[in-house]
Amino acid sequence: MKEIDARGLACPQPVILTKKALEEITEGEVVTIVDNITAKENVSRLAGNSGYAHETSESNGYYYVKIKKAEVAQKLNIEEDSIVIVITSDKLGQGEEELGKVLIKSYTYALTETTPLPKAVLFLNSGVKLTSEGSEVLDNIRKLESSGVEIISCGTCLDFYHLKDKLQVGIVGNMYAIIEKMNSVGKIINIS
Repeated sequence: MKEIDARGLACPQPVILTKKALEEITEGEVVTIVDNITAKENVSRLAGNSGYAHETSESNGYYYVKIKKAEVAQKLNIEEDSIVIVITSDKLGQGEEELGKVLIKSYTYALTETTPLPKAVLFLNSGVKLTSEGSEVLDNIRKLESSGVEIISCGTCLDFYHLKDKLQVGIVGNMYAIIEKMNSVGKIINIS
């Protein structure tokens, strides 16, 4: 068994350390210790996306993610026909801010009406404001999520804008999870 002490480490270090530890073994267990819920969820998501059995526990304010790697694990398949959309701003385009906000509202609505829907929509930088309390496009993003689109907001970005406790739709992800999601699809569309 390998133990990774990732307490106090910033995103995405706990995930990267866990991934490296898993790559070093053919089979066995890796236990990652973290000190916050977001890191626990991100390490758990890594295990699940990699096809490994995992369980979490809590003790003395720390989270323990125990991952069991079997000799043969399910591999992440690239879905050539799928799309991920990356939104990096709370408005669309350069120029007048008011127009940019009207355009992002129109864009997110139109996105709910298109087919095929994207596999995921990733929110980075000020784009995380769109998934947080007070956003004028929450209904559109919720509609996407209820239609099966994965909604992921960057945890570092939410922290920067002091919005982590105001997230209203989707999940908090780290940069590693975001890159992993981008690598699993055939096409990435950047909206800024």
